[in-house]
Amino acid sequence: MLPVSIHYLLIVFAALALLGVIFEDVIHLDKAKVTLFFGTLSWLFLFIFQSGVDADAVKEQFSESLTEISQLWLFLIAAMTFVAYLNKKGMIQNMIYWILPRKMSERRLVYLTGIFCFCFSSLADNITATLVSVTLIMSLNLPRRKMIRLAALVVFAVNSGGVALITGDVTTLMIFLAGKVSVVDLLILSIPAGFSVLVLSMLLSRQMHGTIQLQYRPSAARGVDVAIAVIFLSTILLTIIGNAIYGIPPVLTFLAGLALMFLVSHAFDREKEEDPILDYIRLIEFDTLLFFLGVLLLVGMLKEIGVLNGLLTVYQILPVEWANLAMGIMSSVIDNVPLTAALLKSGIDMSEGQWLMLTYAVGVGGSLLIIGSAAGIVAMSKIGGLTFGRYLRQLIPLCFAYGIGYLGTMAVANWWIS
Repeated sequence: MLPVSIHYLLIVFAALALLGVIFEDVIHLDKAKVTLFFGTLSWLFLFIFQSGVDADAVKEQFSESLTEISQLWLFLIAAMTFVAYLNKKGMIQNMIYWILPRKMSERRLVYLTGIFCFCFSSLADNITATLVSVTLIMSLNLPRRKMIRLAALVVFAVNSGGVALITGDVTTLMIFLAGKVSVVDLLILSIPAGFSVLVLSMLLSRQMHGTIQLQYRPSAARGVDVAIAVIFLSTILLTIIGNAIYGIPPVLTFLAGLALMFLVSHAFDREKEEDPILDYIRLIEFDTLLFFLGVLLLVGMLKEIGVLNGLLTVYQILPVEWANLAMGIMSSVIDNVPLTAALLKSGIDMSEGQWLMLTYAVGVGGSLLIIGSAAGIVAMSKIGGLTFGRYLRQLIPLCFAYGIGYLGTMAVANWWIS
């Protein structure tokens, strides 16, 4: 049995790690170092102060956490390598040139960004969608203030699109596999989710008054670059199909796509000696991976000591609809995957419509804070100057759009289910 003093000390470790992330730009200490330190320290304390049967439970829980972390790491390495290669070869900039008009207002850019992120993340996973979307907006060389506003839209739109299909978000897939909602329910959910993105786009575009003139001209694409771009898009598509039909883990499909990328490059790229494709793995920002590692270690620890289960008391205090909303707000601080897992295992009795509300709440609620979702963490790692505090300045429009989306979900769920 874990001593009570150690139990509370572990909670303090998690709180200190969170404060380290929040005040990163004040203490000038990288968030990856803070979360990794407290994440590993927490598990060391668990192993030291647990005994007997409890020690075996700790080992089992640590192995489960490590498995989840390793899958995330491998997936990120594969996705980031694709994006790093295509970005350096100019393929992503070419895509901008093909999709966007040569001249447009910044307000139009905001709406196009929201629509693109929402649609793309419904098909691809949130991390891939964020990587591609952030790379797109960074290439426009906007002022930092406007870039952060667009980044907030990207995070919200990516998470909103992710709840619309089982391929877009892990928590949506978990709730679907548990038999709580159907595919048709999720398609209906895309209506209020998409509307909330438009609402946020309208709010964020109010201070965007300039005009953008795209100066970029598409570079000549080599055959091998086009082939790798096709492999990347095919990998995303096959990930969706393979997971939906055969239950293939997304990480396996992406690793297969990465391996195929290496083989194609070796066979057709005559410049491989000057620009080895394996070098692109070195372009990955491993600070991001270490940050994920620290965060997931902390979340696994909180799950092990039962803190996440204690959150379920909210349903004993509030009506189910508002408890679901509270869970969504909590997901901006606590990872939504273990939070959803705890809710699914708790035996809470909810209607199909109420489960649909929870799907939206935990899927989009993480957008309220930059640390609340994988999309936010990826965006923070890629965009210079995007800190917790600067993202927090967008909290009012984010909360308003989130509230509109949740109320819309309640209305649609009551209309559709009834």
